Amino acid sequence: MYDVIIIGSGPAGISAAIYLKRAKKNVLIISKGNSALEKAEKIDNYYGVLSVSGKELYELGIEQAKALDIHIEDDEVTNISFENNFIVTTVNRQFESKYVIIATGTNRKTPNIKGIKEFEGKGVSYCAICDAFFYRNKDVAVLGNGNYAIHEASHLKPIAKSVTILTNGKEIVENRSVQEFEIDDTPIREFRGTNVIEEIEFDNNNTKKIDGVFIAIGTASSTDLAKKIGALVNNNNIVVDENMQTSVKGMYACGDCTGGLLQVNKAVYEGAKAALSIIKLS
Repeated sequence: MYDVIIIGSGPAGISAAIYLKRAKKNVLIISKGNSALEKAEKIDNYYGVLSVSGKELYELGIEQAKALDIHIEDDEVTNISFENNFIVTTVNRQFESKYVIIATGTNRKTPNIKGIKEFEGKGVSYCAICDAFFYRNKDVAVLGNGNYAIHEASHLKPIAKSVTILTNGKEIVENRSVQEFEIDDTPIREFRGTNVIEEIEFDNNNTKKIDGVFIAIGTASSTDLAKKIGALVNNNNIVVDENMQTSVKGMYACGDCTGGLLQVNKAVYEGAKAALSIIKLS
């Protein structure tokens, strides 16, 4: 049982963890180590730093957290739920905490397949927990080839008539649950329909009738996780108050996932603000 679980190890997550640890809170960071900061070639507009690569700055943050004995769990978060406390589910296990901070940036991936944008809200969904009810006893597909796609398919399985995982030409990740589903690795040309999505057309000219498609490319994004527990999201940004708390009590968000200025200094500030808000309450 942790006081706080932080999802994400970029500037926002590390900043929050440092403040919490110094306040003697039992804190855990869960991250797969994918930060937009690492892609920055050079940063020369950050206070006190003449010039540093994004990768260097990211690694310095990790080093700083480890120097304070903050544990960083290398795992992928697939779900957040609440049962007296927050339950954070990863590919390998579950963790429990009193508070959660989402600091995963913005990494939603939407493939460039004709029909996805056109049918959003008309058969194309990004959250199985949110929308599974509408597809009871219907034929659905999950687009993705990773653990997150398998998690979404697992949630849909007891509700839908059939669930197919579409990898769009990619190899499916190794996972013991894969054998429970039909896997189609044929590249996709287009999603088609009249008013709602009705079928998939593949590059080999074959088609498949479908009632709904759930997009689950890569890992769960910040907004994916927020929606699963009912937090408000606006224009792909998590809605927070002045204390960085989401609409779900006890769950906070900071960094790029809250929108606005996508800069390291904003992420660091918001991480500190979220941590200090939790410290005042606990």
